[in-house]
This record gives sequence, C-alpha cells and structure tokens, in this order.
Amino acid sequence: MEPFEYANPATLKEALSLLSPKWGEVDVLAGGTDLLSLMKDYIHTPKRVVNIKNIKELGGITKTSSGLRIGATVTMEELLENPLVRAEYPSLITAAEGVSSPQIRNMGTVGGDLCQRPRCWYFRLGYGLLAKDKSGASLVPTGQNEYHAIFGGGPAYFVSASSLGPALVALGATVTLVGPSGSRKVPAEKFFVIPENDSAREVDLKPEEILTEILVPAATGVRNATYEIRQRELLDWPLVTASVALTMKGAVVSSARVVMGHVAATPWPAPQAERLLAGKTVTESVAEEAAAAAVVGAQPLSHNSYKVQLARTAVKRALLEAVRRKV
Repeated sequence: MEPFEYANPATLKEALSLLSPKWGEVDVLAGGTDLLSLMKDYIHTPKRVVNIKNIKELGGITKTSSGLRIGATVTMEELLENPLVRAEYPSLITAAEGVSSPQIRNMGTVGGDLCQRPRCWYFRLGYGLLAKDKSGASLVPTGQNEYHAIFGGGPAYFVSASSLGPALVALGATVTLVGPSGSRKVPAEKFFVIPENDSAREVDLKPEEILTEILVPAATGVRNATYEIRQRELLDWPLVTASVALTMKGAVVSSARVVMGHVAATPWPAPQAERLLAGKTVTESVAEEAAAAAVVGAQPLSHNSYKVQLARTAVKRALLEAVRRKV
C-alpha cells in the first residue's frame, strides 16, 4: 500500500480536526476490516488515516427514553452479546450473526458496517463505482453480474454491502453525523444513497464528518426479524436478505416495514408489500402475497434473475419468523 500518516486522536473534536474537506485525502479507521483491504488493493490511497477506535464517546450501547443508542465503534460481537439488543431487536441479532468470522465480529464495528464500500468486483478491480468502460457504457448489465442489483435500474448496479442496514431501515433507526458545522441526524433509509458518478459515495456522509452513533426506536411489541439466503455458510455475503418490522394490534398488522438487502445499491424498501400487510393477520398465504408484491418492479440483469425468487422467499420467511416470535 501507499505510505500514509497515522493519527490516533483521543477525542471526537481532535479527530474532526484531522479530516479533509476532500474525499480521498483522509480515511477514518475503526475496525479496519474493509479499509485495509481497500488500501492494499490501491482503491483507497489516503495521505492520512485517523483511528477513532480509542475515542470513548463513540462506544457503548445504552438504553434511552426513546429506544437504544449504539455507538459507532461498538463491535459486531458486542452487539451480539448485549442483552438489550437480544431482548428487543432479533432482526439486528440475525443480521450480525451473518458475519460468520469471529475475527471480523470482534474487530468490525457497527459504524464501519454502515459505511463500508461496495463488494462489487468491478469496483474492487478499479473500474469505479459505476463500472464504466472507456466509452462511458456500464460493464455490468451484460457482464459478470450474478451478484448485482435487481432493483434501481442503474446507473449503480452494485449492492449495498451493509449487514445491518436493512434491519435498521425497517426499525426506523437514525444515524448521527458530526462535522465542523455541528451534528445532524439522518434517517437510516436516507443515509444510504445511489451515487450518480464515480466521485460520489454510497452514503450521505461528507468527507469532514464522522458517524458517531445509531439511534434505534424502542421495539417493545414490534415483531421484527431478518432472514438471509446464502450460497454457503462460510465467510461470505448473503445473496439476498429481508428484514421486517411489524407493529401489531392483537394478531393484526397495523403497520409494516419490509426492507430487502443485497438486491440494490441501497437497502430496498417494499412499499407495495407494506400496504398489503396493513390490517391483515400474517398467515402463510398473506406472507406469500406480500412477498410477491415485494418483488414487483424487479429488473434482473443477464445473469441474476434467480435473485427475484430468492428475494420473494426471504420476505415470506422473514414475515413468518416475525409473527412466530413472542413479544
């Protein structure tokens, strides 16, 4: 990798003073499970790396009056072991369990999971976020696209790599971003964005900002679940996931959130399925109907039409798992 300056600030204020207003000059280091790979492959060549792992105010999981605060540097393992998370947020637990490597669970952070760059092989091989050839045409729609997006229609065809993103969107979480002008809170659903060019990012984060915490609303009485479909159970990303959060009135759904993962450049909500579920009891047939509604509008590429059926199956099984859970 290219040589770089290493900074190890003790406070958030100090860390912010070390950032740059321009992408590419400075990178933030937490667990490093993604950044180091990017640097080794010369996808990122920062002049300075700012380690935030030792900033105490960025850690910890605490109960708040409105739900749960998860610090950005909380590791996946800490998330899995926390009794507050395990009690109310099974959708997050299942998503974190999908990170099957003990080493990555102990190093990788929640904030890093949300901010990690795409795993798309075109991007990782240096073709840029939008994977265009010299003529400006995308290489993906007729190329090696078996793991790429089936929603969104471009110009970005990679899939969001975040394990926790779909569940956090379904739960109505908010992320806090802090920069030189102060802090701002962004709904998780709007934090993930589809870039329009190769110089953009996949998240609503400015180069001078740091993601400091995730705020998750209380989920007492909210039936939530995540279902993942994988090619193999070893260290790998899922082919498709679905996260659901159902607010119930007795056995009837009063409101629903259904969010699919690894099918688009962002966690992908399914509003048709959400509307169909409202006012109904989730039975096998209702779950099947909602799953069919979730994949309406899918636009598979030349080699990934199989993901449509997988997404449908993931939504159905996530719904059935959610209503089976005791609250």
